[in-house]
Amino acid sequence: MKYLNQPIEEIHKLLKAKKIKPIDLVEEAFDNIEKSDCNAYITLNKEEALKEAKELESLPVDNILFGLPIAVKDNIVTKNLRTTCASHMLENFIPIYNATVVEKIKEKHMIIIGKTNMDEFAMGSSSRTSYFGAPHNPWNKDKISGGSSGGSASTIAARDVLFALGSDTGGSIRQPASYTGIVGMKPTYGRVSRYGLVAFASSLDQIGPMTKNVYENALLLNAIVGHDEKDLTSAKKEEEDFTKLIGKSIKGKKIAIPNYFVSDIVDDEIIDKIKETEKTLEKLGAKVDYIDMKYLEHAVTLYQIIAMGEASSNLARFDGIRYGHSKENPKDIRDLYFGTRAEGFGKEVKRRIMVGSYLLSGENAREYFYKALSIRDDMKQEFKNVFKDYDYIIGPTTTTTAYLLTDPMDDPSKSFMDDVLVIPVNMAGLPGLNIPIGFDKNHMPIGMQIIANSFEEAKIYSLASALEKELNLDLNPYGGEKNE
Repeated sequence: MKYLNQPIEEIHKLLKAKKIKPIDLVEEAFDNIEKSDCNAYITLNKEEALKEAKELESLPVDNILFGLPIAVKDNIVTKNLRTTCASHMLENFIPIYNATVVEKIKEKHMIIIGKTNMDEFAMGSSSRTSYFGAPHNPWNKDKISGGSSGGSASTIAARDVLFALGSDTGGSIRQPASYTGIVGMKPTYGRVSRYGLVAFASSLDQIGPMTKNVYENALLLNAIVGHDEKDLTSAKKEEEDFTKLIGKSIKGKKIAIPNYFVSDIVDDEIIDKIKETEKTLEKLGAKVDYIDMKYLEHAVTLYQIIAMGEASSNLARFDGIRYGHSKENPKDIRDLYFGTRAEGFGKEVKRRIMVGSYLLSGENAREYFYKALSIRDDMKQEFKNVFKDYDYIIGPTTTTTAYLLTDPMDDPSKSFMDDVLVIPVNMAGLPGLNIPIGFDKNHMPIGMQIIANSFEEAKIYSLASALEKELNLDLNPYGGEKNE
């Protein structure tokens, strides 16, 4: 019998009754990964995971996440477990400490199965910039799984494991979640500690949970939130149970759909599915309005300026001296720096560093970077104004469904346009969740994002769970054949 396809409550009961052991789940997860063959992992943690599972047999099953396998995106540092950021620069990097989120999942006695594939240093929207090759979409292995958290999305969609951690800088949890038909939450900025997350753009990066359903997503968020003194941007918020509103009525809730989110930048099939979902929400008692919102069309430009500027600063630390790749036999210090970075970074990372360095140079910083920060503040205020009148903002997560892995990558702006609908949430620091709402004519998943005001993740889960129950979609790409 296979266990990881069962509801989490049932798995918990079986563990508590000693009818199964953590090692049964761990062995099943590795078996699933081998069968799926989606290139979702860069490093597997098999020996250590099996050892931990055996050790847990002597401990009481004290929480619902106890003994469950989890995948961790490869830009979250894990002590004694290789962390590469999908880059040649860190191909052999073994961290000496754990990220705060890793410590938190270990406190729950979850077992890390491996480190998932991604875009190099989280720069991209298809995971094709990975030094280790792109992960595949379980719904169609010729298609992308999205990015940058593509490996985490693939392994959840393939039903390898129940839980994965991703990171979201400009849609990197929600966009791959949409492409692969899973639930992905980008929490409020500061809600989850960034200590131990390899920095891309520090004012935008946020770790979040990726799961096959809403309830399990809320449970994982419960485990990883909390103030952290090691992260100066960590929010001082009381802990709460994010499952508390799941199953509650959404009758009377007011929902806004920005006209920009359903404009001609979005495929007709996706717009049609959003309109069907609108009717479902109204049937459940919610009121849906279409509204105009300022600044949304500028989000990609703002993101390019802010994210590239911060990336060029953050990635300056990779110099070949302290850790990571280092050029052999350099002539002098200048040759060491130049050679190390030329050899270690991929094409997309180099491009973003160069553009970011230009944007931060001299007068450019005032003309571009600081101006972008100012407009970002205006965008935040625009969202706040909408939330004075509405409980939620919804819209499609992506403009298309997943496309082919072989599609050309020679248009530098394409990766940003893939994220055009999700970037505004990062700009405003708000929570946003992707939920699957159906399929296109080729049976590829279509996702919808739900956005709420700061620190209202529980409210998002309420709406998402109501939709999930009403739609009742079959989100197993193998049609029930695998893991049965």
